[in-house]
Amino acid sequence: MPLSNKHSLKIRPNKLVILDRDGVINHDSDAYIKSLEEWVPYPSAIDAIAQLNKAGYTVAIATNQSGIARGYYDETTLQSMHDRLTELVEAKGGRIAHIAYCPHGPDDQCACRKPLPGLLLQIQQQLGMDSLTGSWMVGDSLRDLKAGESVGCRSVLVRTGKGEKTLASHTNLENTLVYPDLAAFADWLCQQR
Repeated sequence: MPLSNKHSLKIRPNKLVILDRDGVINHDSDAYIKSLEEWVPYPSAIDAIAQLNKAGYTVAIATNQSGIARGYYDETTLQSMHDRLTELVEAKGGRIAHIAYCPHGPDDQCACRKPLPGLLLQIQQQLGMDSLTGSWMVGDSLRDLKAGESVGCRSVLVRTGKGEKTLASHTNLENTLVYPDLAAFADWLCQQR
């Protein structure tokens, strides 16, 4: 089951930041992140999530986890990674409002695997929001950006993870903000008062 916490206050879309996980919050691997030991966060990303929270932003995560469908790890292992992420963020004074994940493979024809919008719509529903238009979607791949754009999110590409490769191979990113990492984006966003 995904982590979730209902909000008692109405979240304004421009105060929601949705993050991809692998390559944005933690180091990514072409061989998949298959265990808690392989899940290695960027320390600056943990700080950035707490910084966003302290500046009044709600942070949620939308992550494809096809390694489950491929049999590389199970949902219990994934939950241990998300529990660790939650602990690290909370230790810095932050909070993750919801983690939505897709356990399906690319051929499973689900509605949740990015670039489809299912994970983002799950976040919208879980947080009781009428719309995601104006929210932020931060990712390191084109599929993250496309998922966000399909529901009206503003796109942010980070150069960590697959970000440099995405930037080099796609020229149609004129509506996308590009930052070295999540921390640099958080610094910028928190200054936009």
